[in-house]
Amino acid sequence: MTKGRHLIAGDWVAEGEIFDNATVDGVADRFHAGSPDLVDRAVVAAEAAFVPYAALSRARRARFLRRIADEIEARGARITQIATRETGLPAARLEGERGRTTGQLRLFADHIEAGEYLDRRHDPALPHRAPLPRPDLRLMQRPVGPVAVFGASNFPLAFSVAGGDTASALAAGCPVVVKGHEAHPGTSEIVAEAIAAAISAEGLHPGIFSMVHGGSQAVGAALVQHPLIKAAGFTGSLRGGRALFDLCAARPEPIPFFGELGSVNPMFLLPGAMATRAKAIAEGWAASLTLGAGQFCTNPGLAIAVEGDAADAFAARAAEALGTVPPQVMLTDGIAKAFRTGRDRAASTAGVGVLLSTSCNGRNASPMLLRTTGDALRADPQLMHEVFGPLGIFATVHDLDEMVALATCLDGQLTATMHIDDADTEAAAQLLPVLERKAGRILANGFPTGVEVADAMVHGGPYPASTNFGATSVGTMAIRRWLRPVCYQNLPKDLLPEDLRV
Repeated sequence: MTKGRHLIAGDWVAEGEIFDNATVDGVADRFHAGSPDLVDRAVVAAEAAFVPYAALSRARRARFLRRIADEIEARGARITQIATRETGLPAARLEGERGRTTGQLRLFADHIEAGEYLDRRHDPALPHRAPLPRPDLRLMQRPVGPVAVFGASNFPLAFSVAGGDTASALAAGCPVVVKGHEAHPGTSEIVAEAIAAAISAEGLHPGIFSMVHGGSQAVGAALVQHPLIKAAGFTGSLRGGRALFDLCAARPEPIPFFGELGSVNPMFLLPGAMATRAKAIAEGWAASLTLGAGQFCTNPGLAIAVEGDAADAFAARAAEALGTVPPQVMLTDGIAKAFRTGRDRAASTAGVGVLLSTSCNGRNASPMLLRTTGDALRADPQLMHEVFGPLGIFATVHDLDEMVALATCLDGQLTATMHIDDADTEAAAQLLPVLERKAGRILANGFPTGVEVADAMVHGGPYPASTNFGATSVGTMAIRRWLRPVCYQNLPKDLLPEDLRV
């Protein structure tokens, strides 16, 4: 059973228009949609919670994060049951995603306990320095204030209510207001319930966390434009993310908007690797391309190789492997429709041939494989933009120089991959400086689907992959998005934050 309500600072609120979730089995649950008024109440509560929450010791916040993980695990069966109905994702995928969600909460707890993220610095006073004395200067990262988080459609757990944005903001000491995604409101509700239970068990201010169910665009706009919100995190479409980014920038007090907006995640197949293992790379690409019906932000939608026999063998094996993949249920009817539109548009572009065409009906999707050239990609850059779903585009170029030139034409990416052997070292060294300017993560001999939650991970990149190329939404460095440096000059020790009294 679902409540169908919003969680506002510890209270389950039944307000707003009614909407149904779109379930795979056709048996809908009913929910109240969000409104600007609900957003205002949640944000005001978050502001009231900010000072006491930010003042908690790192040990207390770490214990709170671990408690959230425990509460999510205690509701694991319920979460899987409703999430499979709402998203069409298999239970094994959701259970793995739940483990990722609880794992990153615990990782962030360990990280803040260690304390390095605070970047503490101290320049002691030099009262006798000539010609002028130096004051005592201490610096530390401090939380920015209430944070807005938008749940993502494609990761109902790891990038939604208690996902990376929420977990990192809470780790930093910032209260969070989540706009739940309308594609999985039942899943969002149970996870919100877990966070509320952790807040109660730890005796914390209830305004630390609120969740407003999805509603009209006015709900998201009200959230990022609320004067008490100090930063926002978003994973979703380029169109939606750019609209929110512009609203954040247009505020009387502009705020940072950390949006992940889209990426085609190109793979560059160098000649040495293609000469020895073209078919094996094609098989790996097919598996990565169709993982989760291609609904990963790191889906490698574009592969580029030098023309020749190896490229032909690669194309034939990729088509063969993709042809064995059965139809998969997509996350929503809207996503399935957008995939068909993008797929058909790409297939009808001049200079593009269809290697594998499959039918897609309703909410189901099957893979499509297209073949084109570097000349055609440059003639229509839209081919180098993300189509969310299992669409693969294989492009051939005349030589390595054209491959490097094509790489310079790419927009910002979350990832870029090089498949290389020892014979490709010189060519890879020529390509690498270009890719460093294009992507947040560069892989060798792998596939980008699957983002490790770790200290060294970067999940971000130049625009439009993300709106802030200096940030990541995955890994412990994600916490830094919700902090700002504060310098304390000549403050008495008793007034300094506890972590600076050393």
